[in-house]
Amino acid sequence: MDSFEDYIDYRWPAALLATALGAKLLARSKPWTNPLLRAVVGLLVLAVAVCVFVTPGMIVRVNRVTGVPNLAAPWVYTLLTALSFACLLLIIAWQRGMEKARGTVRWMTVAYAAVAIALWVLFVLADTGTERVRDFDTYYATTPYARELIVLYLLAHTAAGAVASLLIWGWLVSREHAVRSWLLGGLLLLGTGYVANLVFDAFKLTAVTARWAGHDLDWCSTKAAPAAGALSAILIGLGFLLPHVGEDFRRRRAARATYRRLEPLHRLLGGTGASTGSSSTRWANAYLALARRDTRIRDGILRLEPYLDRELWERAREETFRHGAAGKDADGIAGAVVLTAALGARGTSPPRDDALDPRKLLSAIHAIADALRHPGIIEKVRRQCAASTGSTHTS
Repeated sequence: MDSFEDYIDYRWPAALLATALGAKLLARSKPWTNPLLRAVVGLLVLAVAVCVFVTPGMIVRVNRVTGVPNLAAPWVYTLLTALSFACLLLIIAWQRGMEKARGTVRWMTVAYAAVAIALWVLFVLADTGTERVRDFDTYYATTPYARELIVLYLLAHTAAGAVASLLIWGWLVSREHAVRSWLLGGLLLLGTGYVANLVFDAFKLTAVTARWAGHDLDWCSTKAAPAAGALSAILIGLGFLLPHVGEDFRRRRAARATYRRLEPLHRLLGGTGASTGSSSTRWANAYLALARRDTRIRDGILRLEPYLDRELWERAREETFRHGAAGKDADGIAGAVVLTAALGARGTSPPRDDALDPRKLLSAIHAIADALRHPGIIEKVRRQCAASTGSTHTS
């Protein structure tokens, strides 16, 4: 059985990233054809894989299953290279857009694919017959081909981290993102995460170069680097996830707010006034619940079309304008007055030949719902309209 120390550095980052991946898959609001969604999901999958396969227990399993001592080393290095590529790809896509970044993505793909192939070629050429679970980098730091293998993956990882850091902090300084608070938070996490990533590389390179000089600083590679790497994994994973989850949360909250905003109009037209299902279900289906409520309201207005009083609409708007109401407020109050009258006339009065065009009400359902929250104003305008109609008939 693996000891707790085998997982102490990367168990929690792996769990956190897996949870983030699951949340992203369950809460996605964009189709799989969206390249940014695929990039985020791919990056999180790679990040989880790195955190899982980098643990000593999993390294031993890979070596045992394949029957090749130290095969886990190039496998983990390849995953790190792919993760570096995915991180750079997503940052560039965020900053420039997928279409504009196609040329950059092509040469990046070629470069990182070449690095991945070279890692495996160097591993095949190297003499790494002694299994090293925790200190492969320092143990083989002076071994031909293995030395180049280690340096290549560290340089590729460092280069990706340095470029990503420059892009992120440059983006932060430019303030191009100022109106997108969720993206700002994600960039701050990413920027800090890539600093930790460079610290990881610095510890690894320090330990390797110390071996070249005949010194032993293996603790930099086996103790300090994993801690920095774990912190980097958490921050980078959260940094990439925050803008997407945050924006999705914002849209769902807006949908729920609109759903509640339409409640008075929904109730007026015969709605139940309460949603079915648990609160968590209603939150998860916020878009669907809003679409259903919006459809029911529009259908209810269309069913009342023969009873919509065009003259009452015009008089109500005149009354509200006379009391200083703005255009949307006037449409909302007038619409509420007309709908209330139409509901009373349905079944007791014949259909109107000159009924109001329902599109006037359909375009103002939010304003009507807002007006219905103030029944006193609606009743006052209704009485004033009735009084003006009576005075007109008398004269």
